[in-house]
Amino acid sequence: MDNLFFILSKLMWGLVSPSNLLVFLLIIGSLMLVLNKIRAAKLLLIPTALISLLLLAYPFSDMLMMPLESRFSKPQDLPKTIDGIIVLGGGEELKQSMSWNSAELGNGGDRFVAAILLAKHYPNAPIIFSGGSGLLRFNASDKEGSIGRAVLLTLGIEEQRLIIEAQSRNTFENMLMTAPLLPHRQGRYLLVTSAYHMPRAMGSARQNLINVIPYPVDYRSNKASLRQWDFSLFEHLQVLEPAWREWIGLTVYYWTGKTSDWFPEP
Repeated sequence: MDNLFFILSKLMWGLVSPSNLLVFLLIIGSLMLVLNKIRAAKLLLIPTALISLLLLAYPFSDMLMMPLESRFSKPQDLPKTIDGIIVLGGGEELKQSMSWNSAELGNGGDRFVAAILLAKHYPNAPIIFSGGSGLLRFNASDKEGSIGRAVLLTLGIEEQRLIIEAQSRNTFENMLMTAPLLPHRQGRYLLVTSAYHMPRAMGSARQNLINVIPYPVDYRSNKASLRQWDFSLFEHLQVLEPAWREWIGLTVYYWTGKTSDWFPEP
């Protein structure tokens, strides 16, 4: 059942990704023009063009991202003791790392920076890294964990402190497969992941009865006072894509019982 959920989620995202949707609509509208269905083509292409123009001109995507990133905040005062630091995968560039035989990091690389800072603050706490391949047509289920291990070792974490879970393919599996590896099942752990991803991660952790304290990193949105008309479609889509995916993910996870609440609260 988990395999079916994983496959369907990847296929559906290919259809509902904002970038893909715009391309699909343009293709359908163009076909309508070829078939001389002018009225139908106008009804489709004009709204698509207007939406594309808005996405190009202004970072409206920040408005979709901001509620996700502001849902959970870093603790103002770190707890005196914890039982471990859970770091979710996602900062690695899997294909590039394998192509060049080098541990390559992407936008989520802040997760590793936070892991190092917290590891220094808690010198005796184990570092639990959770992440396998989330790619549908790329069989490398243990590679992301290997990359995560390599990065953490390179950054100075002692190998005996590492616990690596390398089979999970999504957020729910992160928590499901990490739970049996925890040094203290009822302990208290810091959870490190991207801020926009934290609500779904927290909901999945609670669903699996893991006691976690959120430590969000890798913020993507800007405050309203810093937004401006800048005509940068690529940058706007880089924010829109993960934000849209998370809202869909939260909804699907709630419908399928993989998260404790639709939009988990602090």
